[in-house]
Amino acid sequence: MPDLDGFEVLEMIREISNVPVIMLTAKGEEDDRVRGLELGADDYVTKPFSPRELVSRVRAVMRRTEGTSGSMHGLIEVDERLKIDFDRREIWLEGKTVQLRPTEYRLLFHLVQNAGWVVSHDQLLAKSGATNTATNRITCACTSITCAKAGKRPRQSKYILTERGVGYRFVDFRRQAKE
Repeated sequence: MPDLDGFEVLEMIREISNVPVIMLTAKGEEDDRVRGLELGADDYVTKPFSPRELVSRVRAVMRRTEGTSGSMHGLIEVDERLKIDFDRREIWLEGKTVQLRPTEYRLLFHLVQNAGWVVSHDQLLAKSGATNTATNRITCACTSITCAKAGKRPRQSKYILTERGVGYRFVDFRRQAKE
């Protein structure tokens, strides 16, 4: 990386997100490994490494971090219109309860858990337990979660934004709250 080193990038990520991070680096000294882990990396892998080992480490980090986000407990007030309580499996939009199908609920959970970050179609498929043939249903579900169920057209969503050809991004409500 020409302008920043991995430690600086990690610090920037940790300012806005708890997304799992595995550092892949040539810096293998103990001080570097300790620094990376203390700055918030979930794992630290030095070159050379085997693809099998990396895949195993990614799986281990995902097992440890899946569903453990502290900000996903209790009432989440996205704004004055949308409130979500994942513990109680309740969503309110404009004061009305929104009923979601199980797949829609899992999609919303993973989008909100990664608020501000683009979540790819493949990630949504994997997290929702759907097959690749369900891509169109996922597209519909993502837009209907906060639009159609509120009587609005999908293109008017201000919560779930489409990143054309890449995936979806839930509005970064945590960052907006700080501003």
